[in-house]
Amino acid sequence: MKASLKGRYETDKSSAAATLALNAGDVKLRASMTDATVVKGPSLNGLVLAVEKPGFFIIDYNVPKKDFRFQFMNTVKVAEKPLNLTYIHSRGDNRTIVDGTLVVDSANKVSANHMLGSRNCKLKYSYVHGGVTTFEPCYDLAKNSWDFAVSRKVYGDDVFKASYQTSSKALALEWSRNSKLNGNFKITAALNLAEELQIPKLSAESTWNFEM
Repeated sequence: MKASLKGRYETDKSSAAATLALNAGDVKLRASMTDATVVKGPSLNGLVLAVEKPGFFIIDYNVPKKDFRFQFMNTVKVAEKPLNLTYIHSRGDNRTIVDGTLVVDSANKVSANHMLGSRNCKLKYSYVHGGVTTFEPCYDLAKNSWDFAVSRKVYGDDVFKASYQTSSKALALEWSRNSKLNGNFKITAALNLAEELQIPKLSAESTWNFEM
């Protein structure tokens, strides 16, 4: 059995979440909860149960909302290149999202994300330079705007990332680490350049994983 505990702190609030996962043959059984589940006594608030077969499907059940979320994954070949497809449907709000990523080679990927029945569609290109620096321009058809992100690996486990959304003029700087020895954390500073009072919003997130 695997367990993870995540804590998140922002300048105006803090939160926590926990996940328990159990392997049952080819599938995983998972239960996740937030601090709303336990802080004011045991409750169903924030409780989500899931059944997952890695690479094939995930079925989530939001207990308090009584809502199912279905996610199916598959990979097909297009001109001898792998195309990773994901189909997501949320029964409660009746939303269906289709996502596809074409892996051109180890350094180049092209992806599209579309919500059926709407104009919400994003096209993204990802280029990895030298195995350490990633450039990701993204075009949002609904907003007719571009988003840009660049990230770089340093010291093996650390990643520095900067992103900018032209539609909202939102700038974000992020430092994250994913290490089995030193733990996982993410520190973010977000700034809205469209606001007169430009004060960065800081957040810190840390995750601990356990084997039981």
